[in-house]
Amino acid sequence: MTQPQHEGQEEPRVVVRDRRRIDPETGTVRTPDAGEQPAPGEAAAPATEPAPADDHTAELKRQLDERTADLQRVTAEYANYRKRVERDRELVVNTAKGQLVNELLAVLDDFERAEQHGDLNGAFKAVADKIVDTLTKAGLEPFGAEGDEFDPAVHEAVQHTTSPDVTGPTVSVMLRRGYRFGERVLRPALVAVTDHEPEPFTPQAPVAPGIPEPPTAGDAKETNGER
Repeated sequence: MTQPQHEGQEEPRVVVRDRRRIDPETGTVRTPDAGEQPAPGEAAAPATEPAPADDHTAELKRQLDERTADLQRVTAEYANYRKRVERDRELVVNTAKGQLVNELLAVLDDFERAEQHGDLNGAFKAVADKIVDTLTKAGLEPFGAEGDEFDPAVHEAVQHTTSPDVTGPTVSVMLRRGYRFGERVLRPALVAVTDHEPEPFTPQAPVAPGIPEPPTAGDAKETNGER
């Protein structure tokens, strides 16, 4: 039986708690207040604390980026080192070949003189041809011929003449053939050079008025009846 409420006694306060996890106004998940117990059958919302795994992942990524940069730098340095070693090795080999070929130039000059005098024949010619072919395959290249334009970088002039038959400095006589090995000139060609010389000017004597010009050879033939 309900007891009557005495006058002046305060009625108990009714508290309404909205335990909905989804805020009807914002649509976000609510976080329960401290000390608030979840409703029966409702799991407590997880605390929003920074996950330590994210910091660990960021640190690992930073270390990976540093190691990758170091590896790329070492790879580039090694590639440059290999190129430098290969270039130096090739230079040493070409220098050694050039020195050997330079010592054999006198032998090639003897072959050429013997051929000019008709003495390069038989077994001697066969041996000479093999030596020349071997040196040519190794990179030896002869240069210089009569009629070439004179080039002081590869020609050494020991004689000089002039002639109106040429338009500029021209190799007129090849005294000794030149040789280059690759891009290196082992020996310049020894040549005689002919330079251009204008034809001498021969002025014609003026003819006085009233005096006929002397007959030419053609006019004399016509006078004698020769056609």
